[in-house]
Amino acid sequence: MSVSPDDRLSELQELFFESAEELVQRLNEEALRLEKSPGDPESSRSLRRTVHTLKGDSAACNYRELSELAHEFEDVLTLDNPAAAGAVPELALRAADLFAALLEAYRGKTNLPDIEPLRADIARLAHGGVDPVPPQETGRRTRGKGSHAVARWSEYEQLAIARALDDGQRVHHVVLQLDPDCGMPIAARQMLQHAMAGLGEVLALYPAEGSTEISARIEAALASAESVEQIRAQCTIPTISKDVRISPLRRQAAPASRQSPAESAGIPETKEEIQRQAQGAEADDAPHNLEVTTPASTTASDNILRVDAERIDSVLDLVGELILAKSMLQQALLEFGERFPKDSLRAKFSDAMAFQARVLNDLQRSVMKVRMVPVDQLFRRFPRTVRDVAHQCGKEVELAIRGGDTDLDKGILDALAEPLTHLLRNAVGHGIETGTERVAAGKRPQGTLRLSAYHQGNQVVIEVFDDGRGIDIEKVRAQAVAQGIVKSEEAARLTEAESLELILQPGFSTAEEITELSGRGIGLDIVQSVLTHLKGTVQIETAAGRGTTFRLRLPLTLAIIRALLFRVEQKLYALPLNAVAEITRTTEEAIHEVGHYEVLQLRNDVLPLLRLGAAPQPGPESAGRKVFVLVINHNDRKFGLIVDELTGEEELVIKALDDQSITTDLVSGAAILGDGRVVLILNLIALVERFTRGRLDGGSRKAGLLSNLDPLHQSRAQNQPEKARGTTGGRV
Repeated sequence: MSVSPDDRLSELQELFFESAEELVQRLNEEALRLEKSPGDPESSRSLRRTVHTLKGDSAACNYRELSELAHEFEDVLTLDNPAAAGAVPELALRAADLFAALLEAYRGKTNLPDIEPLRADIARLAHGGVDPVPPQETGRRTRGKGSHAVARWSEYEQLAIARALDDGQRVHHVVLQLDPDCGMPIAARQMLQHAMAGLGEVLALYPAEGSTEISARIEAALASAESVEQIRAQCTIPTISKDVRISPLRRQAAPASRQSPAESAGIPETKEEIQRQAQGAEADDAPHNLEVTTPASTTASDNILRVDAERIDSVLDLVGELILAKSMLQQALLEFGERFPKDSLRAKFSDAMAFQARVLNDLQRSVMKVRMVPVDQLFRRFPRTVRDVAHQCGKEVELAIRGGDTDLDKGILDALAEPLTHLLRNAVGHGIETGTERVAAGKRPQGTLRLSAYHQGNQVVIEVFDDGRGIDIEKVRAQAVAQGIVKSEEAARLTEAESLELILQPGFSTAEEITELSGRGIGLDIVQSVLTHLKGTVQIETAAGRGTTFRLRLPLTLAIIRALLFRVEQKLYALPLNAVAEITRTTEEAIHEVGHYEVLQLRNDVLPLLRLGAAPQPGPESAGRKVFVLVINHNDRKFGLIVDELTGEEELVIKALDDQSITTDLVSGAAILGDGRVVLILNLIALVERFTRGRLDGGSRKAGLLSNLDPLHQSRAQNQPEKARGTTGGRV
């Protein structure tokens, strides 16, 4: 089945958007390097290659505005003008912003941004050279000598010419000279354009249609089946035109020294790329042959396969269902073994299940690796952010990035963009001092920001460190009281770590005036909100005069976890296994109440406790009741969860809960076991918040956090096991 040209163009445009984002990001990076080393030849060449690739790719996709703007900017980058070198980085950063805005408008099919201010600045920089060009000819300059110089068609026009040639049309290069006695050159040009339009399709025109440029020469690429004599006769108008020259346009294969894959930035080489026209010397009396260069048909040997994230998610969902099926088989095998303990088939089933489990684990790891991407894909955006905020604040800040090759789930990485941007902007705007303040404090004038990532167990840790003034903890407490976030007596009981967590509360701000960076009540609470959604944690460390560190801990993936299952009041719950540092068993009489909350003497430490179920009635019988305590590590603090019974460890496929299924924030998701039961997965961050709030409000910790949860979440599944087993979607 053949593919229509519209479908091919649509597919090409989708590929273009993917690669164009990378090109714009690379343009930002190269501009920043050039800003640090103005005039550096290697940085300049790299910048030119990026702009050239973006120009050609956008032209191939019919995005004329982007292509022509990149074409004009490329002209500036080819100028050998040391005096203008210092202005190029700033212009390149502005161009990157405008290119990004154009891409967004193209993709969303919305109104295009205004490109004229940047175009005017590009023209001014271009005209500062030794051989200035009139403003109206920017981007459409001619090459060669004499009156028959050849116009440089735009990439869009070259594409139109190449397509006409591919379709077998005859394309003519028409050059006309206006009569010197013609008193209305613009009207004459329109008349000649209409005359050519009556002969065929005008694929390219110089000066451009609608231009007010005064030029004695008109050039056009005309696709027409008419003879050369008919075209010349139609275009020869007394007192309007004279010296009409017509020559055929022909195509030639691209030379062997094409752009390298690195220069083409990942766009497949099978895509049509219209190269710059071959220019050459011409004789006045000889007919001119303009050659439009197109690539020869090639097959790219590219080992990289682009796959939509939705397809990977679909495969991951299927792996999750296989894990559920494995649990069901294991449960059935366990029942079979209990019923027929001496049956010879039992060993065969066990061997088959063990083999299937190993293969399934390998499959799961492989699929998870497909979803993993290096955090550098996100970190690369931030040097530009830090640079712009520092300039806005009048500060000098250097950003150091470490651990960019650390892998993280693509979905988690995308969600981190906004909170990390807030942290970096906050560090530059509030953490790092001005150069004068730093010198007075014995520091170097330039501040340092460090963004790093590394693996720790089954988590990824991302740290944002600044060597600024640090956070004034007393000021934070006072501001929290003033804004009504906590009461004064509560603030007095807060530890240093708990006080620092107040800056993550919605509406908290220490800014004394409203600026672009602060004072609007929208701040670091976005960090807490996103991390809670991602089942991660935030830890803050600060030292007066030495700086602040924000440490974000995130799971490698949100889809499948290894969990510890336990019961509270006969209901089944789970926690991620990596959150549990230790499990101990004790009795009710070993639990004491101190300062309105329960504690346990664990070796040489006093462990604060959080009771998930209701406490038993006081008495000699309940004093000897045995309970389990799950010791949880959270931001270098420990506390214990009191549970009734441990069920075991299991690999769980996390499914999102419908908003109507459960209303408490203590539950972050659910999973279906092999026997059809539903297990609720507890939200560790919400548990910590309840624990902290309980200490502050002075309430009793014996009420039981999970006592009021709807018990039907399990009985429904037990009464309808087949329906529970058949749940394959993302919701329970």
